[in-house]
Amino acid sequence: MSRLEELKTRIREALPGLECVIGWQQGYDALHNTPLFMRSDADVDKLTWGVLNVHNPAVYLPTMAGKKVGVVVKGCDSRSVVELLQEKLIDRDNVVIFAAGCDGVVDLTKVKAKLAAAGVSAGNAEKVATDGKTVSVTAGGQTVAMPLAEVCADKCLRCQFPNAVLADVFVGDPAPQPTPNPTGNADLDALDAMSVDDRMAFWRYHMDRCIRCYACRNACPMCVCRDHCIAQSREPHWLSQEDSVTEKLMFQVVHAMHLAGRCTECGECQRACPMDIPVLALKKHLNRTIHDLFNYQAGVDVAAIPPLLQFKLEEDNIKERGW
Repeated sequence: MSRLEELKTRIREALPGLECVIGWQQGYDALHNTPLFMRSDADVDKLTWGVLNVHNPAVYLPTMAGKKVGVVVKGCDSRSVVELLQEKLIDRDNVVIFAAGCDGVVDLTKVKAKLAAAGVSAGNAEKVATDGKTVSVTAGGQTVAMPLAEVCADKCLRCQFPNAVLADVFVGDPAPQPTPNPTGNADLDALDAMSVDDRMAFWRYHMDRCIRCYACRNACPMCVCRDHCIAQSREPHWLSQEDSVTEKLMFQVVHAMHLAGRCTECGECQRACPMDIPVLALKKHLNRTIHDLFNYQAGVDVAAIPPLLQFKLEEDNIKERGW
């Protein structure tokens, strides 16, 4: 039995005791999958598993607090679930976690670039197939094969957790531990190599393109205070609606600071951005700082307390000034 069929079987068994199970289904064409809320056997039949399951379904869990739900996760998604549990934003007794080994997901921007180079329009996609190493896209009657390593999401290049860190139901064999790719943190390496002035110019350029749609915030599973978000709140009035680089950069910096030590680097903020702004780099930079200071990685240990949510008299990696 394939992983997908076993997943469907286990979900059908659990479904009578759940409000719904969140997963993925094929979207408007063969290249796009969308979130799926399974409430019946017919819904379960629509479930997909593979390289097109790019969305992080954990984002929906806080909105369903108080209901018993299931969620199908990749390894990176499971870290978001763990972080939500750590912060008591969801109840462990109300969440059933289904998982399978993940071979990686694609970056559709990279896939479309490969198709364009072959003279094929992504808008005509009819079929997508993968064997774990190669992704083959059939569009307009022509099939274009591309190595998964060349079109996978950047987060997959630095993946440490191809298997869920927490799962109630795990189907199939675990995915092998990937070899870290040196290009996985190319964005941080590029920013580190810049002078302060060049770095500021970099962010000014990108913030000038920002349209303040808040897709980055809305896609983030850890942004749970949207009803009181400073981007729109007038009590207190931290930000205006002025379309300026200063206001847009202020929002992104505050967003990143609120995620310090909480971001699991699922990459949904950057994937959702319609302007292709590298906003994940801000969160990754702060995550690196948190790791250096507190030796902490978000969403790995459900029993751990995020460092900025606790107080310790002494920290191992923070040297006091001798008083």
